[in-house]
Amino acid sequence: MSRIREEELWIPKTKLGELVKEGLIDLKRIFQNNLVVKEKEIIDILLPQLREDVVTIKMIQKMTASGQRSRFKAVVLVGSDGFLGVGAAKSREVGPAIRKAIDKAKLSVVPILTGCGSKECGCDGSHTIPFRVNGKCGSVRIQLIPAPAGVGLACADKVKQVLKLCGIEDIWSKTFGDTRTSENLVKATFDALKNAHKFNFNI
Repeated sequence: MSRIREEELWIPKTKLGELVKEGLIDLKRIFQNNLVVKEKEIIDILLPQLREDVVTIKMIQKMTASGQRSRFKAVVLVGSDGFLGVGAAKSREVGPAIRKAIDKAKLSVVPILTGCGSKECGCDGSHTIPFRVNGKCGSVRIQLIPAPAGVGLACADKVKQVLKLCGIEDIWSKTFGDTRTSENLVKATFDALKNAHKFNFNI
């Protein structure tokens, strides 16, 4: 079934969903009023250009009374220029784990603040972030630093994966802790990008 057909058959369960389906509210007003998105179809309608990217898929095991139980855990990014979401989910099979993670990532989508906060550059573009931001998840801490145009993404591969998806082209980074844990590194980067809005009053 196509996405357009699914949207036509969608019956909203929340007041926000009803407003979105009737075309009475847009994404900017949702974030300005800090409204909570509880249905993934809201994001499907308002951000049809959203892209998906799988970060990691790993097998996890749990010992129970009947023996070992194996499941798969997927961490997925969704994003487009100026928006980003991260989700993680578990299932007995890889496919359902990825689909669940995508749905969770859509519910966590936030706008990403871009600009040019580099003293070396000083342009009015939106190729980097406007100022330094810090993020944390588990033992992993990360600091994202604005970089001048042309530097590129001077950071770890998993951090690049996050930044490329939301349209950031130039950045420097510092990481601390056990950065081999890909999930925590990705979530710490997402946390840093979200923290930029603590200093922005015009989302």
